[in-house]
Amino acid sequence: MPRVLDWQSLSDPNAAIRQAAHLLRAGRIVALPTETGYVLAASGLSPEAVERIANGSAEPLPLAVRGAAEARDWVPEMSKLGRRLARRLWPGPVTFAFRGMKGGLCGRLPEAVRQHVVFDGEVRLRAPAHEAVLELLRHLPDPLVLSEVPSAGGAEGSAEPVGAARVAEVAGERVDLILDDGPGPYRLPPTVVRVEGAAWDVLREGPVSAAMVSQQSACLVVFVCTGNTCRSPLAEALFKKRLADRLGCQPEELPGRGFLVLSAGLAAMMGGPAAAEAAEVAQSYGADLTRHRSQPLTPELAAGADVLVAMTRGHVQAIAEGYPQLGAPPRLLNPEGEDVADPIGCDQGVYRTCGEQIWRHLETLAAEVAP
Repeated sequence: MPRVLDWQSLSDPNAAIRQAAHLLRAGRIVALPTETGYVLAASGLSPEAVERIANGSAEPLPLAVRGAAEARDWVPEMSKLGRRLARRLWPGPVTFAFRGMKGGLCGRLPEAVRQHVVFDGEVRLRAPAHEAVLELLRHLPDPLVLSEVPSAGGAEGSAEPVGAARVAEVAGERVDLILDDGPGPYRLPPTVVRVEGAAWDVLREGPVSAAMVSQQSACLVVFVCTGNTCRSPLAEALFKKRLADRLGCQPEELPGRGFLVLSAGLAAMMGGPAAAEAAEVAQSYGADLTRHRSQPLTPELAAGADVLVAMTRGHVQAIAEGYPQLGAPPRLLNPEGEDVADPIGCDQGVYRTCGEQIWRHLETLAAEVAP
């Protein structure tokens, strides 16, 4: 019988992680909790162990990673869309099927292991949202191959939750250690999403629906200034106008075309309107700022942005220093490296000049975002 350790009652979880890592490096099998139930884990350097957890499965086995950055080691040619979805949906109940492994770490796996993890030039990666798995990945130098432990059945979405007893029943003598954390919050297996270039397809819908994937696949452009009442709202509104014109649609149709455009401030109050002068300038370009409400730049917004545009060099520096997790490096709106001065407190002529500068610089950005 496998040894069972209760994750919640462990006095020293790190000792359990070290024990699990030791077993895996010795070619043994460990059962790990995830948010979607349990997985059997084996070292990717042990063909015999991978063969045991595969147990004749015709499905490719996913490799475990800590997040989007580590995934690039396996899929160096990952597309912008792939990086975006991985950044936004991991850690979480999603397995991505990626192509484009040329030069990646899959080539270093033993051939017998590659037969179970690489199917038709495609590899599956997963970053489970459970501290035990993520901590184990920090301690284990070997690649980690996973195999889902199936539930006891039932209708889709109502299957019996998987616990340590079910793991022992399914795995039998194959598993040496079970880290038991009770049933996971989801009773469905992870969603499987194939990403190839700029296209994605849900191969198996689980806790993350196709609609949720679609929402997270949008390119997010965020403009940043100080108070989010003048420059960045104006840049947001004018960019929506430029981008919509380029795509032949209305600004309100941009999310359906795969683009979200927002603005925020480094020292913004929540819920303030745009400056009346800025709203007037926006209107002169056929854009609308009447419904704008200010918001601060949050860590989540900074981490999710695909394009992060600041008005001044000071803003760029503040973002780089204050937000360690960034979806994209902050950049100046003016490609020549000049600041867009704050027009607050000035007359309408200064606002018009500010709008002209922003409108001009946005032409290049629109061509870049929607080539």
